[in-house]
Amino acid sequence: MKKWCIGFIFLIAFLIEIFIFVFMILPSKEIKQDVVAVNEVVNSLKRDWNFLEEHANETKCEYVVLNEKEEIVYKTKEGISESVNQAIEHQDTILSIEIDNQVVGKVIIYNTSSEVLAEQKRVASILFSIVIIIQVGLCGGYFLFIYKNMIRPFHKLKGFAENIAGGNLDAPLAMDRMNIFGAFTESFDIMRSELKKARLAEAKANISKKELVAKLSHDIKTPVASIKAAAEVGQTLVKEKKQKENYHQIITKTDQINVLVNNLFTATLEELEQLNVSVMDMNSQVIKEMLANADYLGFASLPDIPECMVCVDKLRLQQVFDNIFVNSYKYANTKIEVQTQLLDTMLEIQIEDFGGGVPEEELVFLKEKFKRGSNANTTDGAGLGLYISDYFMKEMKGELNIKNGKQGLEVIVSLRLSGII
Repeated sequence: MKKWCIGFIFLIAFLIEIFIFVFMILPSKEIKQDVVAVNEVVNSLKRDWNFLEEHANETKCEYVVLNEKEEIVYKTKEGISESVNQAIEHQDTILSIEIDNQVVGKVIIYNTSSEVLAEQKRVASILFSIVIIIQVGLCGGYFLFIYKNMIRPFHKLKGFAENIAGGNLDAPLAMDRMNIFGAFTESFDIMRSELKKARLAEAKANISKKELVAKLSHDIKTPVASIKAAAEVGQTLVKEKKQKENYHQIITKTDQINVLVNNLFTATLEELEQLNVSVMDMNSQVIKEMLANADYLGFASLPDIPECMVCVDKLRLQQVFDNIFVNSYKYANTKIEVQTQLLDTMLEIQIEDFGGGVPEEELVFLKEKFKRGSNANTTDGAGLGLYISDYFMKEMKGELNIKNGKQGLEVIVSLRLSGII
C-alpha cells in the first residue's frame, strides 16, 4: 500500500511539473481590455469633466486623463503611463473624450497584461518550487525507506557473515519483522542458532571422548602394573624354561601396553584443560564414601568427616582422590592415614602415606606436567596424576598442596565451603 501511495504522489508531482513547464515556455496571450469597463470610464469622465477634482474611479481600470494640451488633469495611481508616447510603448488604450462633438482631452487606460502575466509566472514559479521540494522530500524519504529496509539489513548480514566465518556464533542477527527482509534475516539467525547448537554438541562430544580416553589411559596403567608385577613374581618362582619364557612374554607385552597408553594419554593431554568442571553444593558425608572408593587396596584408615556443605564437582573430586591413592600405592605401597580439619572457609582432607616422602627441592615440581620424584625412577608412571588433580581443584576454587609429612608424602585437598565467595 505504501509503495502505491508513493508512486501515485510522484506521478501527480510529475504531471504538475509538466503543466507548469508548458505554461512558462508557451507564448503569453494578450490580455484584452474590458470593453464595458473602458466605456464606463469614458462616460464617467465626460460626465465629471468640469469637476474632475471630485471624480471617483468606479471601475477596476487604472487610467490617466490628459487635457487637449496633453497635460495631466487626473490619474488613478502613480507609476502608470503619463503621456501618449509612453502609452504607445506600453500598449495602453488611448481614447479621446468628446463633449458636444468636440475633443476636450484623452484618457490613457493602463494595460495590466504585463503585471498579470508576471503575477501568473510568479505563482507558477512558487508552485514549481513547492513541487520540487515535495519531490526532493519524497526522494529523501524513499531513500531512507530503501536504506532502512534493504541496504541496512544487507549491511547487518555482512557483519553477521563475518562473525560466522570467524567462529563467533553468540552474536544474534538483529532483525525487524516489518521490513521486506524480515523473514529472510530470521532464517539466517535460525541457521546461526542451529549451527551453534551443533558446534556445542560437537565440542561436548569431543571433550567427552578426550576425557574418556585420558581417564581410561591413565586408569589402565594401574592394572597393567599389577599384571607386570605378578608376572615378574611368577617368573622368579617358576623353574621351567618354557614357563619363564611365557612370563617374560607377559612382561614384554605389559611394557608395550604402557608405552602405547603413555602415547595415547600424551596426545590428549594438551586439551585436557577443556574438561568441564560443574561445581555444585554437596554434603560432606559423601566424601567418606568417595575416599573408600579410591582406596582400592583397603590400606587406609578413614576418619569421620565434619558435617558441612562443600562446593565441588563430585565426579572430578573422585578423580582427584583416585589419583592420590593410585600414586601412594604405586610409589610408597604402604598404609595410608587420612585426617580431616574444618577451617573457616575450607574443609581440609590430609592424605599421608608412610613411604618417607621426597626431597624438599622436588616438592614444587610434583604438580607439573610429566614431573615425578627422583625416587620414582624405577616405577612406571607418566607424572600426570597430580597435574590433573591440581587443575580440577583450581576449577573447583579449592587447593591441592603437597608436602613431606611426619611419615611420608602428605597431600592436602582443600574444599571450599558453600556460601564462600
